[in-house]
Amino acid sequence: MVWGYHIPGINHPVVNARVESAKEKPSFSADWLQHRCIIPASYYFEWEHIMRPDGKMKTGDKYAIQPRNSTVTFLAGLYRIEEERDLKYPVFTVLTREPSTELAKIHNRMPLILPEAAADDWIRPDSDPNELVEEALTDMVMEKAAK
Repeated sequence: MVWGYHIPGINHPVVNARVESAKEKPSFSADWLQHRCIIPASYYFEWEHIMRPDGKMKTGDKYAIQPRNSTVTFLAGLYRIEEERDLKYPVFTVLTREPSTELAKIHNRMPLILPEAAADDWIRPDSDPNELVEEALTDMVMEKAAK
């Protein structure tokens, strides 16, 4: 699988989609219902966003983040099959949400992370993604990572 949807009019792959609007946006709505995936990881990285005096953002420290008391992070995503020059291949995007209070100190979004018990249900096309989103984990641990 390749990370990032190719969307007409956008000159770069779309690697994230907001869970709050994915079900309504034409680029993601069909996949919201039928093409959900889990991206397993040990943790994910996020760079601190810091507001400069001129009002622009700059990046600060890099953090490794994962759910508390877990060694696997189940990122919720969407996928589809794209085609380029008669070659078909799967692509995915990671769903994001408002961050927990702790994570909001470094970034304004976080991935939608599901508990292991919900991972199988997330990928089943007959399950209700709106219900499963409510199970998202927000209790994370983070530590500064090497740049």
